[in-house]
Order: sequence, then C-alpha cells, then structure tokens
Amino acid sequence: MVKPRVSRAAQWSLFAGCASLLASPAFADDLREALVMAYNTNPTLQAARAQQRATDEGVPIARSNGMPAATGTATYTEFTTRTGSSASTTAPARNFDVGVQFNVPIYTGGSVKNSVRAAETRVGAGQADLRGTESDIFVQVVAAYMDVLLAQEVVRLNRGNVERLDVNLQATRDRFEIGDLTRTDVAQSDSRLALAKGQLRSAEANLIAARERYIQVVGKEPVALKAPPPLMGLPETAEVAVAYALDHNPDLLAARERSKAAGYDVRVAGAARMPRVSIFAGGNYSDYFGTFGGANAPLLDQSGTSSQAGVRATIPLYQGGAPGAQRRAAQARQDATMEQQIGIERAVVANVRSAYAQWQASLSLITSSQTAVDAATLSLEGVRAENTVGNRTILDILNAEQELLSAQVQLETARRNAYVAGFNLLAAMGRAEARDLGLDGGVLYDPEVNYDRVRGKVWDWSNDPDPTTESTRTVDTRTQDGSITSQ
Repeated sequence: MVKPRVSRAAQWSLFAGCASLLASPAFADDLREALVMAYNTNPTLQAARAQQRATDEGVPIARSNGMPAATGTATYTEFTTRTGSSASTTAPARNFDVGVQFNVPIYTGGSVKNSVRAAETRVGAGQADLRGTESDIFVQVVAAYMDVLLAQEVVRLNRGNVERLDVNLQATRDRFEIGDLTRTDVAQSDSRLALAKGQLRSAEANLIAARERYIQVVGKEPVALKAPPPLMGLPETAEVAVAYALDHNPDLLAARERSKAAGYDVRVAGAARMPRVSIFAGGNYSDYFGTFGGANAPLLDQSGTSSQAGVRATIPLYQGGAPGAQRRAAQARQDATMEQQIGIERAVVANVRSAYAQWQASLSLITSSQTAVDAATLSLEGVRAENTVGNRTILDILNAEQELLSAQVQLETARRNAYVAGFNLLAAMGRAEARDLGLDGGVLYDPEVNYDRVRGKVWDWSNDPDPTTESTRTVDTRTQDGSITSQ
C-alpha cells in the first residue's frame, strides 16, 4: 500500500528564506498561509478525502464475505382453508416458527483472500490519488497567488504610466501654447494617454479576475500578499527530475497500484470455478397453539424444537461459461490498467521535461527582460535629454516610455512564470505535498488513520456521525475591484 512520506527532515525544504522574486513592500499574508488555508478548507480536497474514506470501506466489505454469518427467521401462519375430512379434524389452524441459521465459510477458492488484497491495493491507489489531488490544489494556489501579485504589479506600472503621460500631455499643451510644439505633438500625447488608460482598465480587470480566482481556490480574499519565498530542491537537470518522478509521482504510483489490484481481480474471477466449503448449524422452534390434531390435540405435542449441523461442499460442474467469461473480462481490464500505467508514465515524463524546460526558459527570460528594462530606462533618459536640445520629438519620448513599460511588464511576467513553472516541476516530480512544503504547523490529514480505524470493523451497526462540510463558502466575500491602494 502506498503510504504518505513523513520524513521530518523534508519539512519546509521547498520554501526557505524570505527573499522575493517580485519587488514589493512588506505585506501581511504570505504564501504559506494561503497553502495552509486551502489545505484545510478547499472543497475539492475535502471531497477527495471523503472519497478516500469510502474507498477504505472496500476492505471490510471484501473481508465480510469470509466472515461467519447468522440469520434469524420468524414466521406466523394462519391456515385459512382446510379441505377433506381428515384435514378438518387434524390440520392445524395456525403456526408460529422461529429459526436461527449459522454459516461459516471454510474455503472459497481464494475469492475472499484475493478480494481483500484487491481492496487493500485500491486503498493504496486511492491514497496516491489523494496525494495527487493535494498537489494539484497547491499548484492552483501558487498560480493564483502569483497571478494576484503579477496583476497588482501590472496595474501599478500602468497606473504610473498613465500619470506620466498625463503630465506629459499637460507639458505638451503648455509648450504648444507658447509655440514650441505643434498640434501634432499634442494629438500624439493625447492619443497615447487614451491608449494607456485603456490598458490600465484592462489590467484592473485582470486583477479583479485574479483576485476572484484566488478566493475560489484559497477560500478568502487576498489581503496584502507578501512576495513568496524562493523554491528549494529544484533539480539540476531534466534527467534527475524524471528519475525522481518515476519513483514519487503520485499519479504514476496510483496507476501501478490499480494495475496490481486488477491482477487480484483476475484471481477472484477464476475462483468462481473452484469448490466452496462451509460449516453450517441451525435451530428451529415451532408452535401450533393447540390447533394441531383437532379433537386429539390434547394428546399431541403442539410445539417442538430441532437443530442441525454439518459441512456443505459446493462443487461447480457447469455454469454456462460464465466463470470463463468473467475471468477473461478481468484479464482484459488488467491489460487496460497496464496500458494506462504506461500512458501515465509517458505523461509524467513529458510533463516533467516540459516543466523543466519552461522553468529554464523563464529564468533566461528574467535575465533578458532585466537587460531590456535597464536598456529601456537608459534609452528613455537619453531621449528626454535629447528632446530638450531639439534632437528628439515628443513621439520619440512616447515610444521610449512604451518600450520601458512593455519591458517592465515582461520582466514581472517572467518572474511569475519562473516561480509557477518551478513549482509545477516540483509537483510533477511528486515534491509538492503538505509535508514537502512544511505545512505541518497543525495536524496534517493522514488517510492511514481512517483506514486503520475501519479495516477491522465487523459490527453491522457500526456507523459514523452524519457528514458535515468542512470547506468554507465564499458567498460572503466582497466583490473584488482593481484597486491596489488598499492591498
């Protein structure tokens, strides 16, 4: 069975330090807090945990087929029609019968044993699936967190651009009034300001969407987010990443467990052709309430008991070909799981390699974008200086400012993409779960606890409390806006 990794040395290994990837002031909420809240309240993750608890019950259900069974019956009968002379004088008018039967399976052809093994293996597959869901939620949280930070930075850059263009337009109009510039210069400045305002509105809309997505995934409003800590434990090469993923990716581990379970299913299907042996015992009590025997009733016993015990062997001789068909179907399903395992392995290899390439490309883009920002800053300063001596036009200044804004947005986007790509790489490797991220400030959810609790239960009336939701609703959160002044 696949069990969660609990190495204490691995805690907090992926998030370390407090250096930022995005330039921002000291904020209140951090990425770890967002991950913890999603871990405790995200409905998708809570539903996956509940589904795993349902999977756990497959083991006691499978084991119950090999447990002793007891059945009680009680029958009260009124004989409403009695014909013939003897029947009218001796037949009883009513009867009450009570019986108890016990049956203990001794040999089932391996059906119970392999059913239990299949159920236990599927518990392991489910636990791996739960790890995968947990990792997927964390990927979504990191992406949503970084999207909010990026959108806020883009709004800030566009807002600063609008303010500068507004000042430029006013200065251009003043110079036009004194005849230093032409109406064309004013029109160019006015047009560029209008475009900048449109870009600002679009950036604010993107910020609203990012914040609403954050609320959906995390469960609360993004309030003054801190820049994230750097990621640790990233691989040096794609080959190292793939080798690690082949042993730790939860989706691949789950596929392997499901393939094993399908192998046990084949044995269960084959057991239908095997003999079955059981021990049985029973007892009966019958009472005619003084109505048996008619006139001779006082001379006859009106009640009686009986008991029996024995060994029963059931040997299938011919079943119309059903067992063979069932076994062949189980073999085909096993074949399907084996092929699916290869398909998932292919996907894992491709995802890890592409995630590594995207991460490396984003790191390179950060370097080139930083160079572009530095160069665009110097260019803008030079164009402005040359404009004062008449060697550059207003349009040159406007173009230089737009190039600087584009380079700044590209740099912030590259930083966001590098962080998200790095986390995606860790997730594809199987290193983006709660214990990897050091989220165990409280009690972590351990699916093994519920499995250990229910695996040995044999009481028919054993129930759990009525289910209640643990995830948080977001209908009471305020509608988000594109403002960054309060963040």
